[in-house]
Amino acid sequence: MAKDTSKLDKVVLEARRNAEKRAQGYREQALKLFPWVCGRCARTFDHKNLQLLEVHHKNSNHDDNPPDGSNWELLCTYCHEHEHSKLKDATGRIDSKKNETIATFSPFANLKDMLKNKP
Repeated sequence: MAKDTSKLDKVVLEARRNAEKRAQGYREQALKLFPWVCGRCARTFDHKNLQLLEVHHKNSNHDDNPPDGSNWELLCTYCHEHEHSKLKDATGRIDSKKNETIATFSPFANLKDMLKNKP
């Protein structure tokens, strides 16, 4: 017997629409407030390539959208992806340190003695 998923589908669709509407609102505000320049690599944008300029939330909270834009910066899609990957990498490194073993071998420990014996 198939479950009726129409109610769930409606809820998901409405949530997506609300998120898109909210995102469109702060993106439009940010594009009015700030010059169309990536805050990291300084690439400039115009109407032809403006879709590659994205709004980055400095505190990672997409619901924190003050009207003065203090939580936003415009980043090109590449720098924006890099910014988020740094956070993911840092989180991964923190988790992986639990199982990480410390290296004890030092290849240059006897270097001074080795150089003394060299002809």
